[in-house]
Amino acid sequence: MKFSICNETWQGPEWTYDLVCERIAAHGYDGVEIAPFTLNPDPSLITEAEAVEIGDITRRHGLEVVGLHWLLVQPPGMHLTTADKAVRDRTAAFGCHLARICAAMGGTIMVWGSPKQRHLNGNVSWEEAAARAAEVLRKISETAGPLGVTLAMEPLARKETNFLTTAEETVRLLRMVDHPACRLHLDVKAMSDEAIPIPDIIRACAADTVHFHANDPNLRGPGQGEVAYEPIVAAIREAGYDRWVSVEVFDYTPDADTIAHESITYLWEMFGEEDE
Repeated sequence: MKFSICNETWQGPEWTYDLVCERIAAHGYDGVEIAPFTLNPDPSLITEAEAVEIGDITRRHGLEVVGLHWLLVQPPGMHLTTADKAVRDRTAAFGCHLARICAAMGGTIMVWGSPKQRHLNGNVSWEEAAARAAEVLRKISETAGPLGVTLAMEPLARKETNFLTTAEETVRLLRMVDHPACRLHLDVKAMSDEAIPIPDIIRACAADTVHFHANDPNLRGPGQGEVAYEPIVAAIREAGYDRWVSVEVFDYTPDADTIAHESITYLWEMFGEEDE
């Protein structure tokens, strides 16, 4: 198993990407997952040449670029399920751009969360909204796939969005997209909102899962809340998942280095692995 952490864990202008990578490597992680808006407030302006340099910086610290997440935070105006075709087309074009810069960095995963930019507005039916989303995602997948990049669709809690709130619903959308570069992402915080126990979700979705976030419903890191990871790890092993386990938090207290250290120490303990 390989462990990574999201770069926005280190908050503040003093944390250059190079310095963040230095800290991530010092804590023993294998990779970094990147929020594009941390590199440029308007990620549509990130060039492939700049992305190559980000990849080079990452590898100089002995790390891998896992890929991208928080895809649609910036710029504004993106949406996956809107009736406005011009907005959906713009979202598809931006997604293709992100796929290209992800590949240029050496990344292979694009975690699609973005709850506000997929929320169903008005009286639109699920089927109609899903058809719109599938069209956008298929276009992006057709660009991403040949580049070796996979869209990882993330179910999120009901308090965050009303579209794709369970793994089962998300897999249903994947079948509509029908492209090998569009698969499933599982997140412990989000799965905690489902009626189905987390280990059962992991087992049921084994064939579709391509990425995994370790965290807790209290918005902190793994082992820093009430979720017990022993049955989760057992299910991950039973499912045969051996890709990235990435730490994503939303509560940045007390500080990034404490979060990073406590999270990876707990993951090493749970998985019975230790940095060499």
